[in-house]
Amino acid sequence: MPNWYYEKKDLRNTPSIRDGIDFETERRYRKEGARFIMQTGTSMGLGHNTVATGVVYFHRFYMFHSFKTFPRYVTSCCCLFLAGKVEETPKKCKDIIKTARGLLTDQKFVSFGEDPKEEVMTLERILLQTIKFDLQVEHPYSFLVKYAKCLKGDSAKLQKMVQMAWNFVNDSLSTTVSLQWEPEIIAVALIYLASKLSKFTVVDWVGKQPEHLKWWDMFVQDVTMEILEDICHQVLDLYQQPNNESPPDSPPQLPPSKASPPMKRANISPGANKNSPTVNNPPLKTSAPPPPLPPIEMEVNHIPKHITDAPPGSGGGPPGGGYGGYPIYPMHQSQPPPLPHGNSYGAPPPGPPPQQQQQQQWQQQHYSHPYSNNYYNR
Repeated sequence: MPNWYYEKKDLRNTPSIRDGIDFETERRYRKEGARFIMQTGTSMGLGHNTVATGVVYFHRFYMFHSFKTFPRYVTSCCCLFLAGKVEETPKKCKDIIKTARGLLTDQKFVSFGEDPKEEVMTLERILLQTIKFDLQVEHPYSFLVKYAKCLKGDSAKLQKMVQMAWNFVNDSLSTTVSLQWEPEIIAVALIYLASKLSKFTVVDWVGKQPEHLKWWDMFVQDVTMEILEDICHQVLDLYQQPNNESPPDSPPQLPPSKASPPMKRANISPGANKNSPTVNNPPLKTSAPPPPLPPIEMEVNHIPKHITDAPPGSGGGPPGGGYGGYPIYPMHQSQPPPLPHGNSYGAPPPGPPPQQQQQQQWQQQHYSHPYSNNYYNR
């Protein structure tokens, strides 16, 4: 399994920073993308686990790619689309795009191009390769509830403290703490923060042992106060605005062009190993980046349909369907006939109908094993 936890020095050497985006701007882009996922998921009635999974995908994706290469709002929709399928709360791609269209301004939605559905579904392939198909993600929510049930004290104060800690977990998704620490440690840190702010002191808990100096010693080990304080400060920084000024609105990101499809922008070969995505990040730039092109002069073009082939009805592929020029294998209307005795390889019965004979010829040409057709009957 890949290691998805990074040091702080790695967070200051991301592809976006190497691409000329300063650290504070990248933090703001991550915050905007995460909150957009939460806002879109809430509008569509998705649960907290689905939303949190989409946000974690979002943060992991931009540890390999630059915000200049992939528009954050398109990536947000793609992450939420994939998270819905992983968490078994799927939503149609067109419904996610429709919700996003109602939440974004015209300037921000221009990054989706002429065919937003194809843009999102093509980006899903890049997302899967980038996160190395590691789809299962744990979140602090379950650990927060587990730990809170072991604490003793006034029930009203305890309930208030747990609700505050839950809100802190929601807000922590806008930071990069999920890229630095395990969900168990994040849950402990945010319970600790909530107990301090709500003035609820934990003095007793279920399963207390003499060697336990703090309540979290029975759940996690070797967690220092410096680690907990660091997580708390990163979450509290979300509520502080320097000089009482709101941050400037992010400039609209230019839409993709036909000359720069997602596969080419990501430098990922469509036939690459799914467990080892080939990602070539741009070198460090020493000169100032060129001025951005005016969006009015930029031609909005969707992704060419030859970039990825998809089955009919999924938003991509050739007009006649199929994969790479091959015809779609027609499904059987009934079960295939039983194999004749004495022939272990299942020779076809004599005199098949012309349509069945054509299907068998196509199957023998593209499949070496005669039972491979059973996959279509399931």
